[in-house]
Amino acid sequence: MDVVTSLAAQNYAKARSAAAPSPQPGGETGFAKFAQSFADTLARGEQTARSAMTGGADPHALVEALAKSQQAVETVATVRDRVVEAYQEILRMPV
Repeated sequence: MDVVTSLAAQNYAKARSAAAPSPQPGGETGFAKFAQSFADTLARGEQTARSAMTGGADPHALVEALAKSQQAVETVATVRDRVVEAYQEILRMPV
């Protein structure tokens, strides 16, 4: 019985490694790119806001950075809402 269990575990490990997705040369997936772009947009907005407070950036650049940050946050909120809606629809489906 012990030999069968270890053999099954070995076969499972082989199948799992064979079925594992291989990393793509680009590295990032669509969601990872989206999340990185969102984080970069917010970081640029914060940096522009800091510069504007110390007199290093003009008010127009600050307003533009804040508008881009607001649009990024609204986009993420919309995507989140759509994902939640889709999940709820899946839960409502009869089995």
